[in-house]
Amino acid sequence: MGVKTSWAARFRLRQSIKASLWFVPTLGLVLGVLLAELALLTEDTNWPGGWHYSATTASGVLTAIVGAMVALLGFVVTIGVLVVQQATGTLSPRYMRLWYRDRLQKAVLATFTGTFAFAFSLLRRVEAGSIPDLGVTLAGAAVAVSLVLLLVYLNRFTHSLRPVAIAELVTRLGETVFAEGAKAIRGAAPRVDRPLPSDGPVMRVRTEGGGAIQAFHVSALVAEAARHDCVLVVPRLIGDSVVPGAVLFEVHGGVSRPDPERVLGLVALGAERTIEQDPAFALRVLVDIAIRALSPAVNDPTTAVQVINYIERFLYTVGTTRLPGRYVLADGQGKARLVLPGRTWDNYLQLAVCEIRDYGSSSVQICRRLRGLFEGLLDTLPPEQHGAILREMSLLQESVERAFADPARRALAQQPDLQGIGGRPGG
Repeated sequence: MGVKTSWAARFRLRQSIKASLWFVPTLGLVLGVLLAELALLTEDTNWPGGWHYSATTASGVLTAIVGAMVALLGFVVTIGVLVVQQATGTLSPRYMRLWYRDRLQKAVLATFTGTFAFAFSLLRRVEAGSIPDLGVTLAGAAVAVSLVLLLVYLNRFTHSLRPVAIAELVTRLGETVFAEGAKAIRGAAPRVDRPLPSDGPVMRVRTEGGGAIQAFHVSALVAEAARHDCVLVVPRLIGDSVVPGAVLFEVHGGVSRPDPERVLGLVALGAERTIEQDPAFALRVLVDIAIRALSPAVNDPTTAVQVINYIERFLYTVGTTRLPGRYVLADGQGKARLVLPGRTWDNYLQLAVCEIRDYGSSSVQICRRLRGLFEGLLDTLPPEQHGAILREMSLLQESVERAFADPARRALAQQPDLQGIGGRPGG
């Protein structure tokens, strides 16, 4: 089995399982059948008198449980349809990749399917002289657990679909991925600042299929480059969309040339971006939610202001981290082996504010909140980050001057306000 199968395929399989709504419920279904067989093994045990049921009662209870679980599954599916409509209409379709992974939702579905399978498996053993008393009692207990989980799920559903709750979740995920990504690069190989080979690449590795770059197996790429005593240069960012035949790796130097199929097997391509190694994807989702709130069909600048609050928090995390723009990783002997491109502070800042500024330039609330964001970043971030912030402030000033011809309204829009409108002028 080649590297491509053993890593890239496993990565795609993990992504599929994380995003699937059938895998965990299927496990619940199988577990329900197994537990029913285990309960049937205790059929001859002398249980307390209150645990005994007549054949008619047991059959009626189990039949009702089977029907109730099917109805509850349909109810949860209906909620899922509402989430899809909400996400695609007023939030961001990109958010769906995160919603699919909700563990509580999968636990609820698994409990329902497991209870269904448990009760249905017991029904076949209900006879006049053979009644699974323990199984019927456990089925009733499983219904109680299912109802509690359903209430918890409804509570989560009614609260977590608010834009501010989604913004908080996405920001937290983005910050976690950002921190773990830096940690993974440090753990995969030491970084070096030595100059790279100045001659051109001796080989270019091109992808056979297209898609979005989802992840690199960094440590394995370093080991592969060390094996051939070469340097692998990646010209593409994680999250970039590539077409078939695009260059994914440039090979510099080396005593031998690496196997293209083996190298390509260490990069995962998929239909769309994922958040595993791409914290900018979280920022993309936040910006999408904000600009949808600013669309004429929605016209909700207050929601956009709430999302900007979390964008500012994310930018603070990014701005306090050193971003070289290029990562040169070495092997155990300190020789450069892998060069990965990275996003700079300018890239993150432009992604965060450019579209919001353009779509919200006619809103006094958005202009004031963006100015408050810039002044807050200038106050908290190190001086080397100030240049990009000042450039974005200048672009905001130009947008305000174009959008507000009246001097009084222009002066109002130029005041920084962390609440957009209603806070203390001056931030």
